[in-house]
Amino acid sequence: MYSGIIDLPWWGYLLATLALTHVTIVSVTIFLHRHQAHRALDLGPVPSHFFRLWLWLTTGMVTKEWAAIHRKHHAKCETVEDPHSPQILGIKRVLWTGVLLYVKEARNKETLERYGHGTPNDWLERTIYTPYHKIGIVITLIADIAVFGVWPGVLVWGVQVAWIPFWAAGVINGIGHFWGYRNFASADAATNIFPIGIFIGGEELHNNHHAFATSAKLSSKWYEIDIGWCYIRALEMIGWAKVKKIAPRPQFGAVRPVIDLDMLQTVVTHRYDVMAKYIKSLHHLAAEEFSRLRIDARESRMMKRLLDKNSAVLPAPQQVQLTALLDQSARLSKVYAMRLELETLWARSSATHDQLLHQLKDWIERAEQSGIHQLEEFSQRLRSYAA
Repeated sequence: MYSGIIDLPWWGYLLATLALTHVTIVSVTIFLHRHQAHRALDLGPVPSHFFRLWLWLTTGMVTKEWAAIHRKHHAKCETVEDPHSPQILGIKRVLWTGVLLYVKEARNKETLERYGHGTPNDWLERTIYTPYHKIGIVITLIADIAVFGVWPGVLVWGVQVAWIPFWAAGVINGIGHFWGYRNFASADAATNIFPIGIFIGGEELHNNHHAFATSAKLSSKWYEIDIGWCYIRALEMIGWAKVKKIAPRPQFGAVRPVIDLDMLQTVVTHRYDVMAKYIKSLHHLAAEEFSRLRIDARESRMMKRLLDKNSAVLPAPQQVQLTALLDQSARLSKVYAMRLELETLWARSSATHDQLLHQLKDWIERAEQSGIHQLEEFSQRLRSYAA
């Protein structure tokens, strides 16, 4: 049986497979995700075409389809129109059959027409990459067999082809909206799966991404690593990429004595950080109230999860539970209600800047006069956000 151009030990085939699949992951996160879907950076013709060619050879995905489905995911996140929300469809379905959900949505012409704008439409895309998008993976199969031999080549190819459907369509879209930690209180359920974003190219930091979708950098905290960002910076240093936007970092200064439009704009800009810190304050108050009400540890964990969410999106039974809890604690009820008021500052509305500024002033004044030290401390934090 044909043994290939090179003969490797078992760990050699493993390393080769990881290297090849890593190139695919990098192509997805830099080209498809950050460059095409979100326009967070510009790419030069050399890396841009290399990524397109590599993805054609290893995934069979069409750029327009991928970008359109992902943009729709952001626009309709955690609703029945979201192509792959585990909050709606269930974690098992998205994790194990995410690729089928992708294929189903790729056939939706309305999705492609509405969300697929601005993707490549040159001669190569029209005559090769799109109409013959499955030919590339056949060429890769032949190349893998030629290099590694029949059975090693087939195994390497099988992992290459399955890599993106499982890790991107399943793990990121599934676990990334179901389990993990959150730096930012984004309106959806997106989570950071793991702070070291190497295995999936930085896409592990999914909550950070949903908070600032157009940021070319996905890491936020000092301990988070986004290897995709490292590659982007390397490409930028040699003139093959240009970063257009990264997420703003909260800055803090002296407590502002005057609440003005500049402060309003700063609070709105850092709204996800503001809300994440507010929820922490809410948790601290909840711990005090749960102790007073003698709520056991298991029930308190469940109640904290309810307090994290807007009651309007909770199922009816959980709304009843939350209402019953708030009825037992005037302090929790007040802090929870003021959280919903704070969110209206950055909700889409017809309110003018002056009206929003008046709302912010009123909110801070009531917080400082509430007699609840968590609210009083948080209002001081709001006043210290710097532009």
